[in-house]
Amino acid sequence: MLKSIAVMTSGGDSPGMNAAVRAVTRTALHQGVKVWGIKGGYHGMLDEDIFEMQSKDVSDIIQRGGTFLGTARCKRFTTPEGRMLGYKNLVDRGIQGLVVVGGDGSLRGASTLSQETGLPIVGLPGTIDNDVWGSEYTIGSDTAANTILDAMNKLRDTASAHRRIIVLEVMGRNSGWLAMVAGISGGAEYILVPEEEYDISQICDSMKAEYEKGKRYILMVVAEGAGKASELGPIIAEKTGIDTRVSKLGHIQRGGSPSAIDRLNASRLGEHAALAIISGLSDIVFGFNRGHVVSINLHDAVNNKKQLDPQLIRLSKVLA
Repeated sequence: MLKSIAVMTSGGDSPGMNAAVRAVTRTALHQGVKVWGIKGGYHGMLDEDIFEMQSKDVSDIIQRGGTFLGTARCKRFTTPEGRMLGYKNLVDRGIQGLVVVGGDGSLRGASTLSQETGLPIVGLPGTIDNDVWGSEYTIGSDTAANTILDAMNKLRDTASAHRRIIVLEVMGRNSGWLAMVAGISGGAEYILVPEEEYDISQICDSMKAEYEKGKRYILMVVAEGAGKASELGPIIAEKTGIDTRVSKLGHIQRGGSPSAIDRLNASRLGEHAALAIISGLSDIVFGFNRGHVVSINLHDAVNNKKQLDPQLIRLSKVLA
């Protein structure tokens, strides 16, 4: 049984990371285990920005977006020398295991660190893209989807008033989950994702036909990996002759108070991670499958690509 562990958040922030860190910390303290917080992701590990945490350090954070520990992307950690320095800084403090909350890149770095040093590491999937292999859910994805949905509700009002086409660009460089889930939930007529090819000329012809039948407005949601709204908008306007506007949500999708689902799921995952690392388990990621917390091999999680559910793609076309 480990007696001293550390927890950190890394990569892009996502709502619910604070809930996960809170659960890891309080679960470990409840087991009589010392807990250290690493600030600023892997940067903090290399720069020794590490502090011992008590229960009060994670008070009043479960409702906050972002991550109170801070996060960053660290190029130095991608080198063997950087990882060994980080490992030394942990060992010097008596830290025996590490919980990493982050997305694919962060978990990949954790996997490499574990392989090179033997340090026990447990990961939690913290990314709004919901693209970690082996888990149907990632921390922050629900809140981000609802943020997009709220924007769609507002855009629908102005689109209807002016009989416009609105092209809304959302995050998702390699995964279309956010665009697909928010698009279906918001009643978008067209949803473009990087997992599926599309013909913009064919789409424009379809849009023109719909307007000729009396359609008042059209909402298109496009994942950033499938195209840029700033480029697609002018093309659509030219080919259809219909007033077309674009909107890019950007980093607003990462912020905001986490939803009840993200708070609860992050807390459940945090508890499992703390108990696992304390018991000496390593190289696993905790996620969800059919509503239940499951363990996933860390190596498999970072070396496999999660596929967008084809049933969602089918549904988006049926309901368009």
